[in-house]
Amino acid sequence: MKRGERALVTGASSGIGESYAETLAGLGMNLVLVARREDRLRDLASRLHKAYGIDARPLPADLADPGDLARVEEELRTRPAGLLLNNAGFGAYMPFTDLPADRAEELLRVKVVAPTRLARAVLPSMLENGGGAIVNVASMLGFSGAFQMPQLPRRVTYGAANAYLIAFSQLLHGEVGSQGVRVQVLCPAVVRTEFQSIQGRDISALPNVMEPADIVKASLAALELGEVICAPTVADASLLGAWEAGGLAVFASNRGELAERYLIGSG
Repeated sequence: MKRGERALVTGASSGIGESYAETLAGLGMNLVLVARREDRLRDLASRLHKAYGIDARPLPADLADPGDLARVEEELRTRPAGLLLNNAGFGAYMPFTDLPADRAEELLRVKVVAPTRLARAVLPSMLENGGGAIVNVASMLGFSGAFQMPQLPRRVTYGAANAYLIAFSQLLHGEVGSQGVRVQVLCPAVVRTEFQSIQGRDISALPNVMEPADIVKASLAALELGEVICAPTVADASLLGAWEAGGLAVFASNRGELAERYLIGSG
């Protein structure tokens, strides 16, 4: 991240996205701010320009809308950015059979399709310039597929979308990391943002609720450390290594023949 370099931040009008914008502006980076709420974007852009003297440009867009997403892609293709922050969020905490199909699709457009297409749009210029960074903001719930814990929200589509971001970031890092482009997936736990209230969750009594500024601080530090998975509240980084090693062990255990437990009754 260099002074005068451009960063594009999605979901910039509040929460973690707004905190990213504030922090990056303080580092002297110019910003393209993307979110649906144009009034908030314009207020934020004006405030950051006045406070830090940087160029902050609002780009109102609903990333679930293919036309709006295409405009943001074109922005990245024609005015390259050195940092892409795929932060736009979409919550749908409810039992899967209660989740309207259109809302499930909208979530996947925001959390899966948009980050994928925006990364694809920005990468050619990053690779040509020999550097850059992409941060995909996911959630600790992306690790929770096997957990049946009553205190966690109903999250089939939301959890699966965040699991995609984790795998996408790991695999993308494997392709472009050696060419100077850093890729990170940020996996915060509960953060004090509007996202929670929009989902109807009262987090006032929950322990260990984090502030957006702390999450951003961890993310930028993790970029410098070269961490692909940034889990800001996980003190023992070896746990993430063990999770990755477990997946590798399962993958490597393929022997090209049926496991014995599936041979029952085969004669």
